[in-house]
Amino acid sequence: MTVTTRALLTPVLRTLPWRALAAGGATALLLAGIPRMLSGVPDPWLGLISLRGAALALALGLAFLLDDPARHITSAVPVRRPLRVGLRVALAAPWAALCWTAAVFLVPGEARPPVGALTLEAIATAVFALAAAALIIQRSTVTGPGVAVSTWLLSTAAAAFLLLPDSWALLVTPDDPRWTDTHERWAMLLAVALVVGTRACVEPLRAGLRLRPF
Repeated sequence: MTVTTRALLTPVLRTLPWRALAAGGATALLLAGIPRMLSGVPDPWLGLISLRGAALALALGLAFLLDDPARHITSAVPVRRPLRVGLRVALAAPWAALCWTAAVFLVPGEARPPVGALTLEAIATAVFALAAAALIIQRSTVTGPGVAVSTWLLSTAAAAFLLLPDSWALLVTPDDPRWTDTHERWAMLLAVALVVGTRACVEPLRAGLRLRPF
């Protein structure tokens, strides 16, 4: 860890949107705990829906991760945007992983869907939220993209459930023959989100190149 990174740790930690992150984590745990609260035999379908809801709640919390009211002040410091964004993600990642792990174990074992596949869905959803926030920051002067990203994320989740054709379904059950193919698509979506998010963290050019007249 460089001296610059160590110097940034405390200020960045203080400016993280802890209320939004805590709200996302608490909602995720509440949703994941629903199957355990109900009496009777645990329902695998309810366990699946609860974990997917928990994944979406965590992603909605992470959508606010890049909110920074002091963005236009910190942009003048001699620290490039990839480091500032990467540090925020690195500080929030353990929290997100802990919340997801707790959510998984809150679902009774009899109702728990395949954890690896659901974790892939959760990571892809979270990375999409972060990539969208980074893209908004790169292309605008907005200091808080979280509200716009969370609205977009909810709309996209509803569209994925209601409008995608069967051949491109993303939200299927483990007993569906499309389960493996669906999670190959989730892996591709994750790769796309990583590429978009990485490129969005690059500092935009301040001025375009001027061509000399002949």
